[in-house]
Amino acid sequence: MKHLLILGAKSDMAKALAKEYAKNGYHLILAGRKIQELSDFSNALKSDHAITVQLIHFDALELNTHASFVNELTIKPYGVICCVGYLGSQESAVNNSVESVRIINTNYVGCVSILNYCAQYLEQVQKGFIIGISSVAGERGRKSNYFYGSAKAGFTAYLSGLRARLYSESVHVMTVTPGFVYTNMTKHLDLPKVLSIHPEPLAKKIFKAQQKKKNVVYFKWIWKYIMWIIRMLPEFIFKRTNL
Repeated sequence: MKHLLILGAKSDMAKALAKEYAKNGYHLILAGRKIQELSDFSNALKSDHAITVQLIHFDALELNTHASFVNELTIKPYGVICCVGYLGSQESAVNNSVESVRIINTNYVGCVSILNYCAQYLEQVQKGFIIGISSVAGERGRKSNYFYGSAKAGFTAYLSGLRARLYSESVHVMTVTPGFVYTNMTKHLDLPKVLSIHPEPLAKKIFKAQQKKKNVVYFKWIWKYIMWIIRMLPEFIFKRTNL
């Protein structure tokens, strides 16, 4: 019997992943703020897939609670998926340090803090997996979202190091770098259809990639080549673009 802990469980991406893993027999621990709002969702998962679902309060910004959160889990997970994320406002972050710190702490500091404690447990039992949902925004700093992008860049680098550390302990770490995803977080954006994906098909792809123990995965596949081109642009050209 395998249990999966999903952090940031109220997001559209997290709920799609919860459905996909439940369909494949995983019992779920859903963690997030105001988590009881997922009661109906939780009941539907239990009814549809004959699994157990726990709802637990978790706030990525409450760093002092992270150790006790992991230690007090009544059932320890085999896998952990971190879906915590906050796009925020680039314009506000430029002029308001409260917003810039919130973007950085939510997308990097909070994620690193909780995953460190999860990694310690999985390292002890020498099995399981960790999936971090990062972003192509972390591939290179763009003037339109460099606060969010820099946090995701740090998270991607952290996952890479964690993957190397846990490899010999039989714990797999996978970095997911999706492009544009149709969610509540991006509903105000005019996303290009050819480069965008809905949470449900993305969740299926993530599950398959995790089963194959992929290291870094891009969705859609075209993003891998787009980001290679963007990374190769010389800085004197890149700084003049509107990317």
